[in-house]
Amino acid sequence: MADYHVEAEIDSQPSCWRQAAERLPGVRDALPRDGERVAVFGCGTSLYMAKAYAALREARGLGVTDAFAASELPYGRDYDRHVAITRSGTTTEVLRALERLPGTTVITAVPDAPVPAGIRTVVLEFADERSVVQTRFATSALALLRASLGDPVPDADAVRALGEPLAPEWLEAGQITFLGSGWTVGLADEAALKAREAAQLWTESYPAMEYRHGPISIAQPGRLTWMFGSAPDGLAEDVAAAGAAFAASDLDPMAHLIVAQRLAVAHARARGLDPDRPRSLTRSVVLP
Repeated sequence: MADYHVEAEIDSQPSCWRQAAERLPGVRDALPRDGERVAVFGCGTSLYMAKAYAALREARGLGVTDAFAASELPYGRDYDRHVAITRSGTTTEVLRALERLPGTTVITAVPDAPVPAGIRTVVLEFADERSVVQTRFATSALALLRASLGDPVPDADAVRALGEPLAPEWLEAGQITFLGSGWTVGLADEAALKAREAAQLWTESYPAMEYRHGPISIAQPGRLTWMFGSAPDGLAEDVAAAGAAFAASDLDPMAHLIVAQRLAVAHARARGLDPDRPRSLTRSVVLP
């Protein structure tokens, strides 16, 4: 039995992803259509899922797709559709944006989220969480959005990810740099956030090709560089030459994020921290 809510929530992701994809036929009209100009927004973890989806959709040639922090939305820009990702539906910056964008679709975990009238909601209630740290809601929202692009649900890889051993050098790392390319840059950002939230670990994240433009200077023994997706030629060798450990996987990158989530919880345990209740954080940021 899991000791923390977040552990049970991490373990439930293969099932949650399948359920998210099964919701697609009933909510398809609320999601972007091919050719539309789309802005996707959120805060924290939801922002990083927005970044991943935006990069995927643009790479498929399905239309201009931009991702923004809710507080940084460019209201004067012409989009055909806005999509907000928000677990609770109560985040102040998101609600302020929705008041100005009445045609927005909201993906949330809460059926009675207090969104303004006229907002279309896509509810993934099965993916709601008791832990402050987000895991399954974020990835389930991304699973739904990926399904809308025609991607199969990588649930088999997710099951593999739950059983992947955590290497000793990962568990001993005092610093982790997460890297991605294209849509996996958002996953790298999210993995770095998870380890900071759950374990107060020093983490950074970058596009993989930017790593050798400065950030590699902190690579050394006792530190870890983690790649989502295929690594650029020679990168693993450069990391090894600097003395740091290097992690990569043939798992679907979203499934590889599960391994990073598990690593964050393991670091929290080692530091005597409660990953369900990170320091200075609450389930939703509600401002006066």
